Amino acid sequence: MDKVNEIIALLKKEYPDVKIALDFSNPLELLVATILSAQSTDKQINKVTKTLFTKYKTPQDYVKTPQEELEKDIYSTGFYRNKAKNIKKLCEILVNDFNSQVPDTMEDLVKLPGVARKTANIVLSGAFGKIEGIAVDTHVKRVAARLGLTANTDPEKIEKDLMKIIPKEDWDIFALMLIHHGRQICVAKKPKCEICFLNKVCPSAFTFG
Repeated sequence: MDKVNEIIALLKKEYPDVKIALDFSNPLELLVATILSAQSTDKQINKVTKTLFTKYKTPQDYVKTPQEELEKDIYSTGFYRNKAKNIKKLCEILVNDFNSQVPDTMEDLVKLPGVARKTANIVLSGAFGKIEGIAVDTHVKRVAARLGLTANTDPEKIEKDLMKIIPKEDWDIFALMLIHHGRQICVAKKPKCEICFLNKVCPSAFTFG
């Protein structure tokens, strides 16, 4: 646990003000933005949602819009057909089953189309201040493995591994810090081990050719 505590301390020192990179002003916007962010960048999503969220303000707005029109509005996020389909379907469910409100429990969120635990964790933490787990995206998956914090490759198993060793009060910030670190330093192909402040505690440091 000493190693884990040192990693957390070093991350907090380096990234003291880290926060969700997606722009949003309510739970629905964060939910939609997080779904759109799959296989895309937060920068691109924020560019799209700047106009998207002025057009679509309620679940009803998504429901009443033809799918082809929504697809055009989110085209540049990639996988736009599937994303549009999921967003329209989940908004129907919000209207019919949740009084047009985004639910604030893990159990209800993961029932929505296109929402797995990662998205649910982000929405619960960012929109409701509820910490129920650790959001495992591609950055968290990669950096946690390189740091030797998990041997698993399945996101839910990685999340369980991390929840066992990371103090609960750090669950949300830990994921955000790993995401930030994965973008800035511990990138996928050529991690910048020589300038990484974690290289003394990382078993994978300098092993990349």
